Amino acid sequence: MSTNTPFLTAAQRRLASWAVLICAIILALAGAVALFLRATGGLGFGPPPPPRISQQIVVERLQEVAKLVSIEMTLRDVVAYEQTRFRSTKRLLLVVTARVAAGIDLSKDTKVEIDSVDKRIIISVPPAEVMSVDVLNYETYDERAGLWNPFRPEDRDAIQRQVRSKLILSAQQSGILQHADKNASKVLTDLLSQDGYTVEIRRPPVQLRPAN
Repeated sequence: MSTNTPFLTAAQRRLASWAVLICAIILALAGAVALFLRATGGLGFGPPPPPRISQQIVVERLQEVAKLVSIEMTLRDVVAYEQTRFRSTKRLLLVVTARVAAGIDLSKDTKVEIDSVDKRIIISVPPAEVMSVDVLNYETYDERAGLWNPFRPEDRDAIQRQVRSKLILSAQQSGILQHADKNASKVLTDLLSQDGYTVEIRRPPVQLRPAN
């Protein structure tokens, strides 16, 4: 006695076709979601992408301290002024106390390089310079005007320029620029050493320059 397997009805064939189609759609959606999660790092549950510092971020941080005054010192110096005219000489001897500030101007000659592979920030900055001279006090110890050569307003201007030049030179000779460079490097390193990045400061050698 043989048993014959009945054929599927039309309704059953349509239901089977729909089931296969739905399974295919579900598999396609699952694959697309997996690819999306892999590309975006998940929905906050997977490890976040490593932080990256862009050049724009570094520039913005540098702009916050465009003129970086990194050291101040108080100086006391002697300034002698002498000028001869018509064989008549006038003299002035001053003892000046002043506050001199030095630092670097990041708004000029500053370059930034970002090495994202080695996570390194390279900053080329200008050398330190004297940024301000504030006279706190001065005492006149000797003032002699010549018979044909009295003190004039232009003499006072020349004396002020000489005082400023002497104070800047004395500050430079005391090592204020080297100290300013060292302090500025520390400030910039502390400011930018974030997210695992190291900071390298490059600058030209410090040279003593005559004051204007």
